Amino acid sequence: MKKIITATVLFLSVLGYSQVHVGVKGGVNLNKLDGKNFDSDFELGYQLGGFAYYNFTDFLGIQGEVLFNQTNTKITDNYKDVFNDAFKKDKTLNYISVPVLLRLNSEGLITVVAGPQFSFLASGNETVLNNSKKLFKKTDFAFVAGAEVNIRPVTIFARYVWGFSDVSDFGSKANSQQIQAGLSLRLL
Repeated sequence: MKKIITATVLFLSVLGYSQVHVGVKGGVNLNKLDGKNFDSDFELGYQLGGFAYYNFTDFLGIQGEVLFNQTNTKITDNYKDVFNDAFKKDKTLNYISVPVLLRLNSEGLITVVAGPQFSFLASGNETVLNNSKKLFKKTDFAFVAGAEVNIRPVTIFARYVWGFSDVSDFGSKANSQQIQAGLSLRLL
């Protein structure tokens, strides 16, 4: 037990003096699936997760995140008769998203972030998961761009996420789009 405590203290000491920073974040998503079979309005969702970033210099860094993203959408009325008995019109898709972002002006007041994001379809409700597997593909690839206002240890962020992958497994092609806003707290 003493070895574990010593190793933990050493690890946290190294992190405290290095250019590696970790924290938690949360916020809201305004999202939609841009396609013929889906409602074109943005729907409200949320995101929760953690991040770690490494600064190469005060200006340049790299940030990785693991986020739980909730995406809400509605199937349009022209498919209502086909899916009326099997599926609800409102769909909630839960994704585990992993963005890898380049940070510019990493230690400044305003930081610009951009990079790819890979998401995996997941859900806690078996019925929604089974229905989602019938209608939606299991992965999504996107590009993220945004800005952060750093008031250490709190950061306010806003981003736009452009989906490149076709996420619909029925009918015509659909791409995801998200507007994200929230707060993050740097712990180390």
